[in-house]
Amino acid sequence: MKTYTLDEVQDKLIGTIGTPERDRFEYELQLEMIGAAIKKTRKERHLTQEELGNMIGVKKAQISRLENKASNVTFDTMFRVFTALKAKVTFRVEIP
Repeated sequence: MKTYTLDEVQDKLIGTIGTPERDRFEYELQLEMIGAAIKKTRKERHLTQEELGNMIGVKKAQISRLENKASNVTFDTMFRVFTALKAKVTFRVEIP
C-alpha cells in the first residue's frame, strides 16, 4: 500500500501552492479561522452575540455571520470587534 504525505494529498485534492484553487482554499480557511477565534474569545469573555453586537453597534445577525465565516466584513468592523474583545491585533502585509 502506497502512503502519501499531507502535502501530496493537499496538492492532489486542493491544488498546488500558487494555483488559483489553492489560493482560494487558503483564503477561505483563514476567514474560518478568524471567525472561530472571534467566537471562542467572545465566549471566554462571557458575551452573547447580541451583547458583542451592541458593544460595536451592529446586530446579532452580523456577529453570527462574522463568526461563521468572516467574509464581506470591513476592516473597521473587524477592528471594532477585536477592540471590544480586548484582543491584540497585529496586521501584516507582505508584497514580494
